[in-house]
Amino acid sequence: MKFFVDNWILVLVACVSGGMLLWPLIRSGGRATLSTAQAVQLMNREKAVVIDVSEPAEYAAGHVAGSRNVPAANIGSAKNLPSNKALPLVLVCPTGTRAARAADALQKLGHQSVHVLGGGLGAWRNANLPVEKSA
Repeated sequence: MKFFVDNWILVLVACVSGGMLLWPLIRSGGRATLSTAQAVQLMNREKAVVIDVSEPAEYAAGHVAGSRNVPAANIGSAKNLPSNKALPLVLVCPTGTRAARAADALQKLGHQSVHVLGGGLGAWRNANLPVEKSA
């Protein structure tokens, strides 16, 4: 006990740094995320389909080039999801939060390879990757 009292600052720093390391995992709901480079690699090598789970207005304002819009609220009844459930899916939303929830729903529906883009559309833009706008 004396060690903790004498070194309370070191214990506090260790706890805070551990929390900072775990924060991305906690924020994404415990789901591992893809970097933009990993997402592009998955798209090029395995023909992954990019699904944007943003609302239609958000999607129109800007989305990953070539992505399909399936709002997170409609993910269970969407018609424009690939019928091949083994095909990799990369889910995107503005921050990655909705995409993580949608990924869980898609896995329950039987999709085998569902990934979330870490940092969402913001990370995609920061990596200077192509973004489209809809009318």
